[in-house]
Amino acid sequence: MTSETTAPTTPVTAAASGTWTLGDRAVHRIGFGTMRLPQTGPALVPHAVPRDREQALRVLRRAVELGVNHIDTAAFYFSPLRSANELVNRALAPYSDDLVIATKVGPGRGIDGHWVEHARTPERLRAQVEQNLRQLGRDHLDLVNLRILGTDSVAERFGALAELRQAGLIRRLGLSNVHPHQLAEARSIAPVVCVQNPYGIGASAAQDEVLRLCGELGIAFVPFYAIAGAGREDGAGLAEPDQVRAVAEARGVSTAQVRLAWTLHRGPHVLAIPGTGDVAHLEDNIAAGALRLSAEELALLDQAHTTAARTS
Repeated sequence: MTSETTAPTTPVTAAASGTWTLGDRAVHRIGFGTMRLPQTGPALVPHAVPRDREQALRVLRRAVELGVNHIDTAAFYFSPLRSANELVNRALAPYSDDLVIATKVGPGRGIDGHWVEHARTPERLRAQVEQNLRQLGRDHLDLVNLRILGTDSVAERFGALAELRQAGLIRRLGLSNVHPHQLAEARSIAPVVCVQNPYGIGASAAQDEVLRLCGELGIAFVPFYAIAGAGREDGAGLAEPDQVRAVAEARGVSTAQVRLAWTLHRGPHVLAIPGTGDVAHLEDNIAAGALRLSAEELALLDQAHTTAARTS
């Protein structure tokens, strides 16, 4: 009697998603976001349940093993006992030369986990930059995104970060949660290498416009909540559109992979930063970068996108 063995499947790496540049640095289009790493369940809540430390470290190391070289983090990503920045430091330092670690400033949380007023002065923004430097164990930050609430001027805040860039504390600058006029204002002050806005199936026409504008300007567009959608910090959980489920079932993949693949198909300048605290989910997310959707599938998903946008 003979036994047959199945050859192990070679994991898909982030290289399958292609590359784009963040300023002068080429990165794979599938990256990793750390918001879900410090806790289980909803993120950014005061009493979140801390994730097992070793599990979190395994996820980060596995991401880099699979070719992820764009990691998005922030000092305000933490739960009791866990800080995303410190997990990144512990898992990945000393950092490889091809790894881009992006962080963001503007929002802030007190030690009790509750939100505090946005940083709007140069002094508070510098303090947040220095906090990220300490936690990540670096003498400079690869990329800092200024997170904005509202539609008011970004000149003073972005100008403060531009000065820190000139001083060598920051290498590249980006924006998060912004409108076209704020992007134009920031670009008149210093180069903008990326825009991070909420985006995915069902996003508004206004976000479609920002995505298109970034493509015209050669700026990376980095969507957040690409999988969670309206679930936001709580994660995915709402009923999926029929079109998304149909494509997922036909391909034998998850709906999350379909959402990520559709997002990447929106333009070569689109980068994804899905987050998870589970290695299997991480590998699935990275594999979505190899999923090439047909014209018929894209048309079906575009239909889901426009329908959801009209009803949201």
